[in-house]
Amino acid sequence: MSLSAYSLHRPPAKFSRLSRFLHWLMAIGIIAMLFIGVGMVATVSERHQWLMQIHKPLGVALLVLVCIRLGTRLYKGVPALPGTMPAWQRKASHASHILLYVLMFAMPVIGWAMVSAGGYPVIVGGWLLPPIAPTDAALFAWLRGAHRYLAFLLFATVLLHLAAALFHGWIKRDGVLESMTRGR
Repeated sequence: MSLSAYSLHRPPAKFSRLSRFLHWLMAIGIIAMLFIGVGMVATVSERHQWLMQIHKPLGVALLVLVCIRLGTRLYKGVPALPGTMPAWQRKASHASHILLYVLMFAMPVIGWAMVSAGGYPVIVGGWLLPPIAPTDAALFAWLRGAHRYLAFLLFATVLLHLAAALFHGWIKRDGVLESMTRGR
């Protein structure tokens, strides 16, 4: 069952402005996070600390945004997929969106838990966030591996999402891409 199936209303004709804004804001943030994450693990210089100071609050911001985005999606719904779309593509679309939402939520939570398990603070806007996992070196190592592998999965899923959007926009020309770019 898709996330849109839980909407409180019937499917809208187009994505709302808020939904489109959150989508593109999060797309920029997620792509930035993936590059920042690669940069963090690729260096042990002073840049590592600088990148970490960007990565943590951006992760918390993305966690807040995905909660708002999910609430918006559940409340307002999403446009129906074109009737000409084969059933397997509909199922793949729904499954990939569920996977994207799970990863967009899990990545910052696992990152926060990892930092907590490492005994490091998470400070956002001068506020110290509470740890959400006990300080434990073995748990830190496990969460670090999970965060890393899920980042690869998120990257692959984002690429697949982009490929599908371009397929619908450039080849099928069925309005799927336009529903998120122009709201048509």
